[in-house]
Amino acid sequence: MLQARPLLTLALLAAVLAGPAYDSGDGGGPGASAGTEEARTRGGAGVFGDIPGIVREAEPSVVAILAASERGEGQGSGVIVRRDGLIVTNAHVVEGARAVRVAFASGDRRRAELVAADPSVDLALLRIDGGGLPAARLAEDLPAVGELAVAVGNPLGFENTVTAGIVSGLNRSIPSGGQTPALVDLLQTDAAISPGNSGGALVGADGRVIGINVAFIPPQARAVSIGFAIPAPRVRDAIDDLLTDGKVSEPFLGVILSPLSPQIAQRFGIAADAGAIVLDIESRSPAGRAGLRPGDVIVAVEGRPVDAVEQVLGALRRSGAGERLRLTVVRGSARRDVTVTLAER
Repeated sequence: MLQARPLLTLALLAAVLAGPAYDSGDGGGPGASAGTEEARTRGGAGVFGDIPGIVREAEPSVVAILAASERGEGQGSGVIVRRDGLIVTNAHVVEGARAVRVAFASGDRRRAELVAADPSVDLALLRIDGGGLPAARLAEDLPAVGELAVAVGNPLGFENTVTAGIVSGLNRSIPSGGQTPALVDLLQTDAAISPGNSGGALVGADGRVIGINVAFIPPQARAVSIGFAIPAPRVRDAIDDLLTDGKVSEPFLGVILSPLSPQIAQRFGIAADAGAIVLDIESRSPAGRAGLRPGDVIVAVEGRPVDAVEQVLGALRRSGAGERLRLTVVRGSARRDVTVTLAER
């Protein structure tokens, strides 16, 4: 609850088990080309000279979150997304909080009510009394790699802190060791993100919020300026779901997955070098109905090779309930394609 997720343990684990494992794609992905030409125009010569103007537009909508729990008071950040007082932040910022206060850039502080939170996507909604608040504009498309990225938040209690960099990559995933919820389909940025930045804004060159900051890899993992944000299009959809259902609607496969290592493949005679092992299958789930079994190894989704569990989770998150997904599965020495029809969790 207290800070932006530092990913030292996961980063070191990934370095030991799989080498560089933070990229779940090729820097592209659905929506990557949308707005690309516009982003190139926005990101042209002189854009770094516009940072003060970008900050003036974005800063009033970014707030500090003060969350009191049995462990003390933690600090994070949030973004006002509606003028009637609706604020989005990370679920881990307010997890276990008994009371939440919001501090504005003006110095004003107000009590906040938790509307809904979904740890599976690490997003939460708060509401404060009042109208006519300065709401941020959320981008509708993914930014282009190389576009300006300005992080605004509350790192280590330093309110209204601004750092700047670029969008370093798209469709990034954080290794989870097969445990869910996992952080997938993230923006990567080299704008400095520190504890307390969680829930704050990552802002593009046009002043729109392109992502909600969520995690960073600390220097102890030999990382330099590697931070992550939940993309704004994903946040927009999540806000609607949280307001309507109190949770984010996601397609459901019904499996527990674990990474396949060369050692495991050799020990059990699995004819694959990488993939996601099916450890267990929920009864009456889409996976069970499609004929998947514990011990199967998913090596591709829709023809795209799977090197990590997060790639499967990312493919699920980009799909919808009722859609059909083709999985390539290795069972012992045999390889076969299985089509699953996803359900809604």
